Formats: sequence, structure tokens, C-alpha cells
Amino acid sequence: MPKGSERTGDSVSFGSSDTGRSWIDNEVAGCQLGDQRLSKRLRLLLGRLEQAAGSPLPMACQDWANTKAAYRFLSNERFSEDALLTGHFQATADRFASTPGLVLVIQDTTEFSFRWAKRETIGAIGQVPIGRNRNGKPRILTQCGLLMHGSLVVTREELPLGLAAVQFWSRKSFKGTNGLKRHVNPTRVPIEDKESIRWLSSLTQSTKLLGDPGRCVFVGDRKNDIYEFFCAAREAGTHFLVRTCVDRLADDGHRTVARLMARVPVSGQHKIEVPIEVPDAKGRPTTAMLQLRFRKIHILPPIGKQKRYPALDLAVIHAFEARKPRGRARIEWKLVTDLAVNSVRSAVEKLCWYAQRWKIELFHKVLKSGCRIEAARLRTAER
Repeated sequence: MPKGSERTGDSVSFGSSDTGRSWIDNEVAGCQLGDQRLSKRLRLLLGRLEQAAGSPLPMACQDWANTKAAYRFLSNERFSEDALLTGHFQATADRFASTPGLVLVIQDTTEFSFRWAKRETIGAIGQVPIGRNRNGKPRILTQCGLLMHGSLVVTREELPLGLAAVQFWSRKSFKGTNGLKRHVNPTRVPIEDKESIRWLSSLTQSTKLLGDPGRCVFVGDRKNDIYEFFCAAREAGTHFLVRTCVDRLADDGHRTVARLMARVPVSGQHKIEVPIEVPDAKGRPTTAMLQLRFRKIHILPPIGKQKRYPALDLAVIHAFEARKPRGRARIEWKLVTDLAVNSVRSAVEKLCWYAQRWKIELFHKVLKSGCRIEAARLRTAER
């Protein structure tokens, strides 16, 4: 058993290292708060939150004096969340440096819904139906809160190493965006003017932190299907594996990726375990047999951006069930990557890498239901 570990029953808790430092000391060692008293307060607060995971802040702090001190710490204007996370980012970079070979950097966005006393303090994140009124018309609730986009570093053996980048923001306005889409082609709007710039920003922050972009493979879902992101990854000297939703022009511009891939013969099969999020009719996890097609394709940028961005030669993988199964949706993954895919084995490898995207979904679930961030009684958006 490694030094510094403690055995309790059949479990092993790695509470400290062989130098006697706790996990908290290791994670906050690089925090730049500018004051040793603030650093001490951060360690104390993390220790209390660890002992009462998922509890509201007043319950974790146990008495009013400590609760007030915690609120005062989180309201301190001398530092932001970037300073608090600096230590963890450095710890992630250290773990990355000690891990050989390619490492996956999984990106995704989640929302935190909060009650608000003043609407201008927390922006709207969307609208949800909450039933019907007496006249039978649907009642709509405007949800307010914060959005978080993170980059979770995971080894190919499924071991999470930590976060490499985090962005928080609140929308000032969301009304009229659907109407705007009817008048403006979103593909012609510069990426700098879109909220989706977060994918490129996180790529830049992550590669800068980890310091070895050639060993990183950025994994994203269909929201990450952004041509500018592909070009940014190439310029940064890093790699990507993204599930696509756009049927782009290819080759000479007279055909699309889907038309080209439809002519590619099935090269093999791969059996996967369907995630619990897609159960069968009885709520049980199932397995699925996927047909595999893959091919390298010359993909063109959107028509309105062909002068700004180059065409790219990328590997395309289509994995799909031949028949629609009973009780759940048919699985169909369309992946694109700058990495070589020249055999069934390498195609299956990329599928397994993409399947690890569920790691960041689980991370968000832990934040919301395990740590109960939305019910932590932080009272203000800044905290």
C-alpha cells in the first residue's frame, strides 16, 4: 500500500502524501491570493466542505462566525475564481507531465440555476414550461443562473487528472436569438461574436497550461462541431476528436461528407455497452453492435468563411446500429478527427476515447447533485 494511505475496512483513503501534505495542500499550493491569511482561510474552508460534502455552506461551517468568515472570503474582491483555481490547474499540469503518451481533454458546458432577488444580478439561461394556467395556455418559467465551460483532463485508461480550464459567465440577454437565426446565417457570423468562442478559448488555455499540445486530444460533442475550432487546433499543434452534426462540403465542393461516407463499405463491427443514460424499456443498461465506416476526406470550410480558413484533410468515422432497437433510440455517431484512422482497430480506439466524454457529464452531475452547488446558499452570483 502506498505511503500516506489509510485503510478503513475494505477501502483505501489517500488523505496525504508521503511528505505529510493533505490533498488540500497539494491542490492549493499554487493559489495566488496574495495573502497567507487568505490561503489559510481557503484551506480551512475546503476542509469544512470536505467533511460536509453536499451540505449548504452554513451547515458545513457549523456556526455563524465561521459562516460569516466564509461569505466574507468568497465576497473578497482582491481575487477571482482564476486565483482560487490556479493551484488546482498547476496540480493538473503536474499530473499530466507525469503521464506518458496521449491524454484526452474533454470539453463541455453546464448550467447552474439560482434563485434571484434582483434579475440584473444573474442572467437568464433559458425558459422551461411549468404546466398550464386556467385558460389552458402553457406557463413559462425563466431560469436564471450561471454557465460553466470546463476542460477535464483524462488519461486513455479513464483516470481523471483534473481541470485544465474553466470559464464562468452569465448571459445579459437571450431574447430574440431564435428570431435572429431566421434572418442571419449563423455560419457567416464571426466566431469571436458567438458564445461558442468558449471552445476555442478553453483549447488555448488548456494547451498553454499543459505545455505539450502534441500530447493532447480534445474531445467534444456535437456543440463542439465548429470549423474554426478544427483550424485553431491545427494552429496550436494539438489534436481533436469531435462528434459532428453539420454535413459539410467535401472534395470539389459538389458533394458532402454524408454522400461520400454512404459509399464507403462497412469495415468492421464493435460492441459497446450503452450508457445508463440510454436504458432499454425496463430501465436497464444494454449493449449495442455498431457497424463501422471510416475514410480520410478533404473537408471544406463554410462558404462564407472560405477566404479566412483553409480546407482540412480529416478522418471521418461513422459508427451506427444497422437496425433500430426496441425501447431506445438508434445509436449513430459521426466523428471527425485530425488523427490517422487507417484500420478497424484505430477506429475502435477513437470510439472508446469518445465514449470517455461521459466522464465530464459525471463530473457535472457530482457538482450539481453530490456537492449541491445550486443549493449551497451562496446568496450572490459573485460568490
